[in-house]
Amino acid sequence: MSTTDTLYSRTDPVLGDFAIRPLDPFADAELLHGWVTHPKASFWMMQDASLPDVEREYMRITAHEHHQAYIGLHEGRPAFLMETYDPSELELVGLYDAQPGDVGMHFLVAPSDQPLHGFTRAVITTVMAAIFADPATVRVVVEPDVANTAVHALNEVVGFVPERQVTKPEKEALLSFCTRAQFEAATGIAQGVSI
Repeated sequence: MSTTDTLYSRTDPVLGDFAIRPLDPFADAELLHGWVTHPKASFWMMQDASLPDVEREYMRITAHEHHQAYIGLHEGRPAFLMETYDPSELELVGLYDAQPGDVGMHFLVAPSDQPLHGFTRAVITTVMAAIFADPATVRVVVEPDVANTAVHALNEVVGFVPERQVTKPEKEALLSFCTRAQFEAATGIAQGVSI
């Protein structure tokens, strides 16, 4: 699959066109390095990563059977990073009872000198809509740092319900879930068919 392939797209009524494409760990490494080492990306835990570190990490992710990474576009320009993973195989193994159809998710909005009002909300809505575009997805699972209150608020806006705090090797995390019905009720976006 080429990095020019659009895997999902949607038009936000206010902010315009969003799309998701595969990530290329070589071609996208420099871009990603600027994003993950930015001070606003502290919860990504890659502040001190070198360019080769970022390249290696995303080579590992794109080669992994249970972990995927994507570049999100806004009006055709790279604007966010999206990762999905199988929580029964990675990140949350042994921390909760994974169910068939669970998909783990991470996202990171690129730093901007001219932020757009509502942009991060449009990004997480796009990410969730893309995940639920796969009919096999039953619910999305997230485990943000308990201190990341901005992400907790965003998660709530798209339908996530916190369940409990869990201890991971790298952080104390707030385990939260969002079913397809919860996402549709929160956003008004019906999903279930790939675009």
